[in-house]
Amino acid sequence: RKSVLCLISALFLLCGRQRSRVLRMGPLGNPLVGLIAIAFCWSSAEAVFVTVDAVAEVCFHDDVKTNTKMGLTFEVSEGGFLDIDVKITGPDQREIYAGTRETNGKYTFSTHMDGVFTYCFSNKMSTMTPKTVLFNMEIGD
Repeated sequence: RKSVLCLISALFLLCGRQRSRVLRMGPLGNPLVGLIAIAFCWSSAEAVFVTVDAVAEVCFHDDVKTNTKMGLTFEVSEGGFLDIDVKITGPDQREIYAGTRETNGKYTFSTHMDGVFTYCFSNKMSTMTPKTVLFNMEIGD
């Protein structure tokens, strides 16, 4: 059921809404975003859209065992220059990855200890423009 909903959402992003027989390609009709969403739907992981307001940071947490493979994939789909700061930290607060003003990326690593791993998307550099980020975190395998 989640796969069907995901594909319907992706197709909406791909096609947008039709108005006066002309395909509207606005924020909800961006072909690149739709194709990326469809690609995420076909993967085994779930994709999530999150809006990061200006001067804000949004973080997610996963409790993971030692030597587990984790892979963060993300794409900024809306907002300003389509850039976001990304940071992944381990349970010991050790910085595993940090990227500034990235449009998209994929970072894969093996966990070094048991505990809660945190990954954050920061838009603190923007004073007015929120950003929309499509991402997934694959855990295991």
